[in-house]
Amino acid sequence: MKKRFLFCLIILLSPCLTSLAQTVQVGNTTLTQREVAVELNIPWEMLWGNDDHLWVTERNGKVLRINPQNGNQTVVLDYESTASAFGESGMLGMAMHPDFDNTPLVYIVYTYLPAGTFLLKEKLVSFDWNGTELLNETVLLDDIDAGSIHNGSRILITPDLKILMTTGDTGSGNLSQDDAELSGKILRINLDGSIPDDNPTPNSYIYTLGHRNSQGLTIGLNNQIYSSEHGAQQHDEVNLIEAGRNYGWPNVEGMCDNTVEENFCAAFNVKEPLKSWSPCPAVNDLVYYNHPAIPEWKNSLLMAVLGGLDGGFERISQLKLNDNGTEILEENQYFNEFGRLRDICINPHNGAVYIATNGSNYPGAGPNRIIEYRNLNFLVNGINNPSSNTAKQFIKIAPNPASEKCQVHFSANFVGQSYQLISYTGQLIQTGSIETDNLTIDVGHLASGYYYVKASNTMGTITQSLLVK
Repeated sequence: MKKRFLFCLIILLSPCLTSLAQTVQVGNTTLTQREVAVELNIPWEMLWGNDDHLWVTERNGKVLRINPQNGNQTVVLDYESTASAFGESGMLGMAMHPDFDNTPLVYIVYTYLPAGTFLLKEKLVSFDWNGTELLNETVLLDDIDAGSIHNGSRILITPDLKILMTTGDTGSGNLSQDDAELSGKILRINLDGSIPDDNPTPNSYIYTLGHRNSQGLTIGLNNQIYSSEHGAQQHDEVNLIEAGRNYGWPNVEGMCDNTVEENFCAAFNVKEPLKSWSPCPAVNDLVYYNHPAIPEWKNSLLMAVLGGLDGGFERISQLKLNDNGTEILEENQYFNEFGRLRDICINPHNGAVYIATNGSNYPGAGPNRIIEYRNLNFLVNGINNPSSNTAKQFIKIAPNPASEKCQVHFSANFVGQSYQLISYTGQLIQTGSIETDNLTIDVGHLASGYYYVKASNTMGTITQSLLVK
């Protein structure tokens, strides 16, 4: 009875739990689920790097580099003492230089507290990548108002080598219509931090205004820019971004559909959203999918949805576009079993989709995971997995799920190190020495639920989930 009660408690605390191996049918395409990593600390941005690794910002101030094949993760930047992370602030948006092989620069947005003040600020910076860590911070744009809510902070580098950066209204909607303020806008910036000569307003970073809190930004067909934006209680939006346009907040929410809003829209060149949702499901990251691995998703926006303050709407939304990318034709919803979904990225080789979870409640709870969905039948040059990475270290658990005992197989370079068995509620259950590459763990005495095994060495850290039945 005790074991069954604890299992129910874990399920109530962690609605993001799901079985370790599932498939999802998308039309005629079967996607297979695989966990890449667990125990992340509120992953906010996730990118596919030119080095065939996942690059992830954690809101507490770290940047991780993760091998998508085996989940090995290393910390390439630790700014926990610099980036102020509380509420919705911290280490946020990230982008990589388009010619990363020759110009290894990583661009990041984070919030911080200036010395002697309690007023959060936000800055856009770049770092050099030396092959093992990020270093030599260069400030490109600073002194942007920030807060515990509504910081925007998604960034994108366009084909003309300009940075687009979203900023939030920090909870003060009047800033969004003030062209003397950078808050509540989408900014356009040269790679060196200067103002582009061809911006809509001379000597201004402002590209568009009237935004509340845009946390999704992507480029699609014909280099069109799309953004997803948090509304208030009503009208989360997906917008088609056009230079110099006004997107209405706080005077307009969603469509221009009453007399007051219609008058404002006519007077201030307001661009209506492609789609809006009420009540607000808390829309977040946005990517453009056009890979042949999942033909049903071609020419679509994929959007991560956090689920709203009270939950219930968590999902990945597929937003099918028309042929010229100017209308959303339909929405299909997937992956609603993981809790809050913050971010999504695409493997450009095999078309796999990676989603980052943010726990079961606002503003984020652990353990957070990265999960891959891939069409195993899609081959690139006759190869199932064309990535050049080699999984030099790993943890494999069998059987999984387990009820009495399980075998944990460690790569040889873990021998001599230690391991930890941790519950999904954060409790350290067991620790021990890895004396051989095959270790038997007795789980028969454990409450039913989810745990994970963790081991580290000089190459990095591996985490793998274990389901005890």
